[in-house]
Amino acid sequence: MTKTKKIQLPPPELQIDFAFALKRFRDIYLQNSLLETVRDMDIVELDKQLSQYVPRKDLATLAQFGLRAELLFAVPSLLEKNPYLIGYYRLLMGYSQKEFYGSDKGFGVGHFKGMEEKGKISKTAADDLPTLCQAFCETASALLDGVGPLRVSRELLDDLTLLTVGPQLRGGANNVRGTRGIEEVFEIIREIVAHSAEVKDRSIKVNSATGRPFLIGFAPDPDIIIQEEMAPGHYRNVVAIEVKSGTDVSNIHNRIGEAEKSHQKARKRGFTECWTVVNVGRLDMDKAYSESPSTDRFYSLAALSSRTGEEYDDFRRRVVSLTAIPTVNTNK
Repeated sequence: MTKTKKIQLPPPELQIDFAFALKRFRDIYLQNSLLETVRDMDIVELDKQLSQYVPRKDLATLAQFGLRAELLFAVPSLLEKNPYLIGYYRLLMGYSQKEFYGSDKGFGVGHFKGMEEKGKISKTAADDLPTLCQAFCETASALLDGVGPLRVSRELLDDLTLLTVGPQLRGGANNVRGTRGIEEVFEIIREIVAHSAEVKDRSIKVNSATGRPFLIGFAPDPDIIIQEEMAPGHYRNVVAIEVKSGTDVSNIHNRIGEAEKSHQKARKRGFTECWTVVNVGRLDMDKAYSESPSTDRFYSLAALSSRTGEEYDDFRRRVVSLTAIPTVNTNK
């Protein structure tokens, strides 16, 4: 009898995180929040503004399907009551945060970002709120015309917001994963130098054999740096480390390209060593080095996290050597 090969899938950690994040989104940005806000408003005033901003034919179409217009159309009194709801209408229209609030697309609405992130309206945003609502309503009218044959419904509108939420949540999850990867590499380095170092939350001061301290810390670009303090306030840049924690093999070459840009900047700043830590199981090293010629060493995050093996030993030896750490005396 042929033995059946066991199939083991990784735990759905990402989906578990999404489930909690989605609940928060529903409470703050999605239809749940919209309906709760409308319940506490003056409906007469709300209907008055809707009649001013929404074309009559659109009001009639929504009424045909038994829907209130604010499910699709934004008006000032609604966003003044609950500024977070700008996120609802952004998501419903299919705009990512970067696209909507960024400067690349030329929307010119970056000053409204505080409404979505903090639930507050600045004076500038308040002055421009009618213009924003007019733009939202024009876009919503085009959306209604486009989906009309599908028979618009609350469920359809909710689904459309979720389609935009998905990539946003995944992007947030990737950022969290990236941060965790950087922290993991920092912790590995901390363990290597701990016997000769003073450790703080965000930095490590290594008491080297040369008498000059080495400083290891987080940085915005690259992710982790190692420097030698030549004199108070004067440093020699030693190692620049880029950590790419994404697990998607198909996107690894883009991430290596990002690491290369960071390392090129690091070289100009005088860093003598540039390392790139990746988090994929299969990597064509020849191609990787051709895509990031500034990288001196590639390391696997999994290999380093194991704290064993040839790759980890190489990493440990280089950290010890480049920071001039005294060897541990194991003699009694």
